[in-house]
Amino acid sequence: MTRVYETASAGETEALGEVLGRRVHAGTVVALFGDLAAGKTAFIRGLARGMGISDSVTSPTFAIVHEYREGKLPLFHFDMYRLGSSEELYDIGWEDYLKAGGVCAVEWSENVADALPGDCVRVEMTVTGDKTRRIEITGEDAL
Repeated sequence: MTRVYETASAGETEALGEVLGRRVHAGTVVALFGDLAAGKTAFIRGLARGMGISDSVTSPTFAIVHEYREGKLPLFHFDMYRLGSSEELYDIGWEDYLKAGGVCAVEWSENVADALPGDCVRVEMTVTGDKTRRIEITGEDAL
């Protein structure tokens, strides 16, 4: 199922992510697509909150992955902006993360699309105004 949502602030984008965070299960991959400043990290902050994670969530642009383990499931937050191919993703242990019993949230999924599982939750974000976003979600019953 695919549904489209409109958000008018970063807070609304986070709230949408939080709804998904309450529904994810071990092994879920959330693949985020969108331009710079589309709200991907805000969405993942909400996802983490919905999973019971209270840590400060920031984009792992230079670290590639941040791990949050205090919630109902571990959250592995990836930022693929700096990766040139999915081969580099495998070099950092992608397959191990997929098998770790947590949730993988992947920013800049377009850079590693061929490494994503076919049943991943797709979150496509489009900037429609200064603070407004169009968010198309496919999978996990689209909330």
